[in-house]
Amino acid sequence: MEMPRPSEHVLGKKTRFISRLKTILADEHVISDVMETRVYECDALAAYACQPLCVVLPGTTEEVSAVLKICHEEGVPVVPRGSGTSLAGGALPTADSVVLGVSRMSDVLETDYDNRVIRVQTGRTNLSVTGAVDEDGFFYAPDPSSQLACAIAGNIAMNSGGAHCLKYGVTTNNLLGVTMVMMDGTVVEIGGAHMDAGGYDWLGLICGSEGQLGVVTEATLRILPKPEGARPVLIGYSSAEIAGACVSDIIKAGVLPVAIEYMDKRVIEVVEDYAKAGYPDCEALLIVEVEGSPEEIDEQLGVIKQIARTHDPVELREAQDADEAARIWLGRKSAFGAMGQINDYMCLDGTIPVSALPYVLRRIGELSDEYGLDVGNVFHAGDGNMHPLILFDANKPGDLETCEAMGAEILKLCVEAGGCLTGEHGVGIEKRELMTVQFNTADLEAQMKVKDVFDPAWLLNPAKVFPLSNSSDRRDTIRPAA
Repeated sequence: MEMPRPSEHVLGKKTRFISRLKTILADEHVISDVMETRVYECDALAAYACQPLCVVLPGTTEEVSAVLKICHEEGVPVVPRGSGTSLAGGALPTADSVVLGVSRMSDVLETDYDNRVIRVQTGRTNLSVTGAVDEDGFFYAPDPSSQLACAIAGNIAMNSGGAHCLKYGVTTNNLLGVTMVMMDGTVVEIGGAHMDAGGYDWLGLICGSEGQLGVVTEATLRILPKPEGARPVLIGYSSAEIAGACVSDIIKAGVLPVAIEYMDKRVIEVVEDYAKAGYPDCEALLIVEVEGSPEEIDEQLGVIKQIARTHDPVELREAQDADEAARIWLGRKSAFGAMGQINDYMCLDGTIPVSALPYVLRRIGELSDEYGLDVGNVFHAGDGNMHPLILFDANKPGDLETCEAMGAEILKLCVEAGGCLTGEHGVGIEKRELMTVQFNTADLEAQMKVKDVFDPAWLLNPAKVFPLSNSSDRRDTIRPAA
């Protein structure tokens, strides 16, 4: 994966630059030793790595502001980083960049149950937001598979979703306001603690902007009362196409499950061996969960089971108690870790119309045969957010390149089917050069003009999202005086 050549001018002033950073941060929060910066050389797209110039770990919005002001004055690129769980290379540094990590910023700043909001520093992990309000009967809805580790900062950057986003929406549907620091150190407040805060609606622009416009240090999030109850049903099918058709029919019926998750035979076998969840031997597995009162749950599951039976399931199992429900979800929650124990893999996240699931799943199987690489499919079927896991051997010459080529074809397939390149992982570097598949030159130019306004010097995550050939003039020629 090509990355821009580092600036020799920036590299040449490393010692003086780091000295400036240490005037505002304690020495232990400015990391420049090459053995220590290795920890930050990649994110979860671990196939690519580069050690940064240094790493800074500010603890407050004011410290972030001071760091960015120095970087702006010195013309040093900045790569914002949450927990480093990005699967698209969104936090991959360059040798002349500063990685700005928000991991120290993890406090709950305010909880308002009357208005159902919580304000947190963005280094706080996703799951710990729910942990802060769980005892009082509330929860934070977006639940990425990495929720134990991923930070709210990264969730906002990539507009993350999760298994329950079918009913509750993704991050943008649960984000009410942010404190954001601009590249020149200016601190701005956007949105607020209610659904329609005054001023322009910039949140939709910032959420999903992949650290290109500013560094979000605080977030006001919507929290919800925990549902009265929830119950999943497990449905096994003899083919991926039949399972995809069942998902499409459930959505068309007007039922709104809280989640519809999909796993294929390859994933089922690995997960069952790893987690012993009690999954059936079948080609495709659906987990469908509904919420509400016992009466509402019975009614919704009645419709779903009726639809499922029309497709002749191999197995149809409704959870009878909390333990059985937990076991049904155990395998799905373990899927990515289980697959990682048997193979290197690249996880994609193209998104398609639900009606296109049968066709796209069939084509992925054909591409697997064509490229000679196995694919495990595990994804959020209810909203069409695909997560094909392409299995390859990182130690086998040429395997990574074959994997990349196959991944590109799958993402092109998603666009061809009426979908888009990414649902929640972002573009980063992984899909950067594929942006021309979804957008024409005028579209990309309009998007880059937005970045021009927020970050005129193109110092924030400058080698991500936009194809290098499209952004080269801006990255190479627009720099502040240093």
